[in-house]
Amino acid sequence: MLVQKEGRSIPLVQLLRLIGAGVVAGVLVAFIALPGIGSAGLTARDAANDFQNMDDDLNTSPPPEKTVVYDAQGDQIALFFDKYRESVPLAKVTPIMQKAVIGIEDSRFYEHGALDLKGTLRALASNAQSDGGRQGGSTLTQQYVKNLLVENAKTDEEYDEVTAPTIGRKIRELRYALRLEETMSKNQILEGYLNIAYFGGGAYGVQAAAKRWFSRPAAKLSLPQAALLAGITQNPTAYDPVLHPKAARQRRDVVLYRMAELGTITKAQADAAAAQPIELNEDKPIGGCETSKAPFFCEYVRYEMYQVLSNGKYWSLSKERQEEIANRLKRGGYVIRTTLSMKAQNALDKALRSYVSPLSNRVAAEAMVEPGTGHIRAMGSSKRFGVGKGRINLNLAANAQHGGGVGVSAGSTFKTFTLAAALEEGIPIRTSIHSPSRTIVSPFTDCKGATYTGWNVGNADPAENGPYNLKNGTWLSVNTFYAYLQQRVGLCDSVKMAEKFGMRRGDGKPLQQVPSQVLGANEIDMVSLAAAYAGFGARGRYCDPVAVTEVVAPDGKKLKLPKKACKQVLDQNIADQVNEILKGVLTRGTAKNIGGIGRPSAGKTGTCENFSCAVFAGHTPNLASAVAYWDFRGPTRYPVYGVYGATIPAPIWANSMRNALLGEPAPSFTAPVGDFGDFSTVPDVRGRPVPQAMAALRRAGLTAELAPRPVPSDQARGMVAGTSPGPGSEVDPGSKVIVYVSRGKGRDPGGEEPPGDGWDWPFD
Repeated sequence: MLVQKEGRSIPLVQLLRLIGAGVVAGVLVAFIALPGIGSAGLTARDAANDFQNMDDDLNTSPPPEKTVVYDAQGDQIALFFDKYRESVPLAKVTPIMQKAVIGIEDSRFYEHGALDLKGTLRALASNAQSDGGRQGGSTLTQQYVKNLLVENAKTDEEYDEVTAPTIGRKIRELRYALRLEETMSKNQILEGYLNIAYFGGGAYGVQAAAKRWFSRPAAKLSLPQAALLAGITQNPTAYDPVLHPKAARQRRDVVLYRMAELGTITKAQADAAAAQPIELNEDKPIGGCETSKAPFFCEYVRYEMYQVLSNGKYWSLSKERQEEIANRLKRGGYVIRTTLSMKAQNALDKALRSYVSPLSNRVAAEAMVEPGTGHIRAMGSSKRFGVGKGRINLNLAANAQHGGGVGVSAGSTFKTFTLAAALEEGIPIRTSIHSPSRTIVSPFTDCKGATYTGWNVGNADPAENGPYNLKNGTWLSVNTFYAYLQQRVGLCDSVKMAEKFGMRRGDGKPLQQVPSQVLGANEIDMVSLAAAYAGFGARGRYCDPVAVTEVVAPDGKKLKLPKKACKQVLDQNIADQVNEILKGVLTRGTAKNIGGIGRPSAGKTGTCENFSCAVFAGHTPNLASAVAYWDFRGPTRYPVYGVYGATIPAPIWANSMRNALLGEPAPSFTAPVGDFGDFSTVPDVRGRPVPQAMAALRRAGLTAELAPRPVPSDQARGMVAGTSPGPGSEVDPGSKVIVYVSRGKGRDPGGEEPPGDGWDWPFD
């Protein structure tokens, strides 16, 4: 194109080089906007002035990246992303990929500035003479600008504005491009473009694209692979190698022969690469917790991160601000390191689903916590995570602030805190309390001075009627014994002990200070319960539950995490006494049916009021776990009749703990120091004649008393049917043992039928 200057014709390109960049741009603006320079009173100089006065401040911060979550061993367990992207420095992009993109998109990239005069004018001239087809004159810098503007759009309106096919948009892009060329090097611009461009298949940036299509990093792309990716960017949908393989191959070959034309590769290299079929090795980007190997743990981490990114204020923010925090997690490119043990997680998942089908209306949830650190090693549910049959998107093992519900009743697992409070206050282990099968206990006073009277409490087993102490009262989980023990300790002190071990309700509110709290009236979550029992496993050192150990931002800086404390909340020797007593629950108490886990362990069963749920919490010195079982449709409306803490939760606990700790050290609990109680053991006299049985009990230092009425049992008529307390129970010397005589099988029409042989059944 020629322009008349002082009576002679010169190329327009030469003329434009004689004036400043802003004027050059202004002239081109006039060409783009109007049929001819000067039309409608607009001159090139006017356009240049307007152009130079435009705002050129463009956000060039790194584009959004995926957030990666790792387990304690450093293996990836989850991805969060809005757009699947992984930015890399230019040095980690193979040179052939760089050359392929430059060759097909902007071959004169290193020779021109913000705009390629030759390319632009050629496109203008061609477009002016064209009846429909148009040529593009955009440089890589301009394309980079366009991608940045799209990425920075926050609303639909902003997106429409930066993608609208208008002259104003092109002018604005050109102004930004000019600024970038002044402030960034060519390599920085190329790096930015390669990290922000869309390469189809949900992959943004060359590194993500290389992994998405070929399962390899951008540093190891071959020539045909690089050419394919470089060609996709022009139209990611039309050149999708899966949806349109023929078009994608044709486009790849265009790139190859353009590279040969430019001398980047030889014709022979282009021919050899073009002869190869497209060979993909796809790795589709899938994010979110639903696809994680540990989805419920992932959910816990997600909510922990919301707190991290909001400086602990997430739950007090508006919904709009909460949404912004959620987007930051998906777009922030964080590296999150966690406490998860996949060995423990796999053991937990297998145990839960071995006992409870994901398709059942009933559900089991479990969490595992490491004593001494509070590190959450695993958590999960018998149902699978997600939406659909047999799935759930509530994190049932966690509290409401971590994606869970309000929790479930703790059952008799809460008796452990009253036991610890009693021992701390110096109540002797051998303390004997007469505990009838049903009684009314009062008064109780809470921490605010409120008084409760007339608490009517009964035992699960009517045969539990007699003297009990801190050992056998715990082993057999005698409700009336613990009602009286809590009265001696004080309701306030019992609750405070639970709070020392981190206990709060699942909805985040403080524990209800009511007499029935000792029997688990408060609804709690399994993470908190496991952490509490981990505190006993650590000899009274309680640690807040921890899931996230480190968060690193894309710039390499570590984010400040919420403070998680460990504190000695109970004297070590008292904790040792608690552990020694809880060991008996698994060897001679309500959970003796599970047969232990092959290493020193302790725990407590729990059956919720009216069979609304069942719970078990237990620990070794190096791992603690809590399991709950209930009907998901509503525990009050749909009770789990016949299920106790020992019948489903305890076997799940034993199975998961056994496999989680397989091959790990098996340390013993520290033996308590001092007097731990002098007890007599109730001998097994079932099936013996009454005189022999009474003599055996007296020889054991016990006081034998015959029950007033015979009872039906499998023992022969006239023989001993059973005793209360049952065989193997440890009682104070001289304690009374009631002897029941059998009248054989059958029911007494005029009497009540006691529970049969099972005076030592695992009821609690």
